[in-house]
Amino acid sequence: MAPTAVMINGLPGNMAACVVRHALTDARFRVVPFSLTGPEISATETSIDEFKVALIHPDRRQVEIQPVIAAFAPFISVDFTHPAAVSANAGFYCRCGLPFVMGTTGGDRERLQATVAEAGLAAVIAPNMGKQIVGFQAMMAWAAETFPGLFSGYRLSVRESHQQGKADTSGTARAMLGYFRELGAPLADEEIQMERDPAVQREQWGIPEAHLQGHGWHTYTLDAADGTVRFEFSHNVNGRDIYALGTLDAVDFLAAKIRQGRPARIYSMIDVLKGF
Repeated sequence: MAPTAVMINGLPGNMAACVVRHALTDARFRVVPFSLTGPEISATETSIDEFKVALIHPDRRQVEIQPVIAAFAPFISVDFTHPAAVSANAGFYCRCGLPFVMGTTGGDRERLQATVAEAGLAAVIAPNMGKQIVGFQAMMAWAAETFPGLFSGYRLSVRESHQQGKADTSGTARAMLGYFRELGAPLADEEIQMERDPAVQREQWGIPEAHLQGHGWHTYTLDAADGTVRFEFSHNVNGRDIYALGTLDAVDFLAAKIRQGRPARIYSMIDVLKGF
């Protein structure tokens, strides 16, 4: 079987670069040497190790994508850009008929889902691409459905830490709040404790210096009203590899669905895990 062509958007950003590095060493994929970039980037080209990628700027993308499609289609697009660009990028993929994996968090998620559903495009959309973390979320979803109200009366606190450049609150943390609400321990999204200060991360959280620029630490704490019982769930990720590897599995999954002629639809990472 020929490798799946994949266009990884968001370069020269760190997450997109991590996905490129893994894709270049994975026989399942052929990396398209073009990437959509943001308006703040002035460069026209970037390199990932020895691999050169031409950058397509927002004001030129509608024109410059056409020769890319002619030369490399069919391909799967991967999006690790910026929360503010989520809706515009989804609309662009839909107009161009480009199936995609949306790894960017934040933005208007309802609009994102509606745009893709209306276009009838195949896509994987998830707030977290790390398969093991998604599996943990699935366990929490099962618990919420099976034992609603289990933690009624408990006080929930959530804190998350990511690298300074992450603009939005963790999509994973927000998703987890939904499960805890069903379990009887509600918390508003704005009450999530979000840390982006490297000094605080180093000195108070104990995050290794080497991973201050790329990590995702989450802790969910449930305390009984009288203070006699505490439950605590944590998942701490250093680096970006877990997300890159999950993203490429999502690309492989989506490409298989397209080859099989399955009806276009929106998939989640739970679908990817199940191989649905």
